Amino acid sequence: MKPNDFLKIIHIDDYAATPKYLQLVNSIIAAIESGNLKQDDILPSINELSFMLEISRDTAEKGYKYLKKIGVIVSVPGRGFFVSKTNFDKKIKVFLLFNKLSAHKKIIYDSLVSSLGPDAVIDFYIYNNDYALFKKTIQNRRADYTHYVIVPHFLEGGNNAHEIINTLPKDKLILLDKQLAGIRGEYASIYENFEEDIYGALNEAKSRLAKYDTLKIIFPKKSYFPKEILSGFKRFCRQFAFNHAIVEDITTEPLAKGEVYINLMEDDLVVLIERIVSEHLTLGRDVGVISYNETPLKKLILKGITTISTDFVAMGTMTADFILNNKIEQRAVPFHVKLRPSL
Repeated sequence: MKPNDFLKIIHIDDYAATPKYLQLVNSIIAAIESGNLKQDDILPSINELSFMLEISRDTAEKGYKYLKKIGVIVSVPGRGFFVSKTNFDKKIKVFLLFNKLSAHKKIIYDSLVSSLGPDAVIDFYIYNNDYALFKKTIQNRRADYTHYVIVPHFLEGGNNAHEIINTLPKDKLILLDKQLAGIRGEYASIYENFEEDIYGALNEAKSRLAKYDTLKIIFPKKSYFPKEILSGFKRFCRQFAFNHAIVEDITTEPLAKGEVYINLMEDDLVVLIERIVSEHLTLGRDVGVISYNETPLKKLILKGITTISTDFVAMGTMTADFILNNKIEQRAVPFHVKLRPSL
C-alpha cells in the first residue's frame, strides 16, 4: 500500500487521551472491518509507520506487537508485516468525552473499562471544560462508533452544546453526569439530580448540622457546577432555619466558629483546611467541613472529612450496562453521605 493511501485510512489524534499505540491498533482494525485493508495486504515497516504518522518508533512497535498478539497481523522476516485476519465479531467502540481529569473521573473510567471487558475499544478525549474544544472534538471525530458517552460541563459558553450533540445518532448517545435541555429524540442519560441530591444529603446530616448556626457553600464565580446545587442548598437552609451564604472565594472569606463550609472544588478544600489549621480552629467542633465527591484521601485527612458524593463506581457500571444491553433510559445515579469527624 502506498504511504498516501495508508494515511487516508489510519489516523492518530493528538487531542485524544487514548494512548497512541491503541489508537494505531484501533485504526488498523477499523480499516480492516471497513474493507480498506484486506487479508495479505502489506503494512508499512515500523520505521515507515513512525515517519508517516509522526509517532515514536517505540509507539509504532508497541502497536504492531499488540496486533500480532491478537492475531490481526503477522510478520515475515525479510518481507515485513501483513494483515492475517479480517473476520471480526462486531466490537463495541466507544467515543468517551470527559470535561476534565480528576480523581472521581478516573473512578468512572476505571469502572466503565472494567465492566465493558477487554474486547471493547474506547477512544478517550478530554476538553477541559472548554466549549470550543468540546465542539471541535465532536466535529472532528473520524471513526464510526457504536456509542457516544459525553459529560457536558463548561466553565463558560456551552449554551449551544445541545446543537452539537444533536448531530450524533441518538440511539448511540449516552449523556453522562448532567442532563441537557434541547436534545431531540430518544437517548440515554445517567445523571446526577443535583438539587435533590444536596438537599437529601444535608437532610441526612441534619443531626450533626444542628450544633452549627450557619452553612456556607463555596461556589466560585467561574464554575462548571450546575446552579441546581445552590437551589437545593438554599431550600434546605430556609426550611430548617439555618443562616446561609454563598462564598465565591474561600481565600478571603472570614472563618468563624459555628459555621459549616461545603466545598465543591478540591483546590478550595486544600485552602480551607490550611486556614482552619492556621487559625487554630478545631474541625468538627468550632467549624464543620463537608466536601463534594468521595476520594480515598478524604477518609484520612484530619481523621476524616465528611463527604457527599455521587456513586462514581455505579456511574461507570451503569454506563457499561447501558452500552452492553443497548438501553435507552434516563436514570439517576445513587448519591451517598459519608459522615466523618469533620462535621
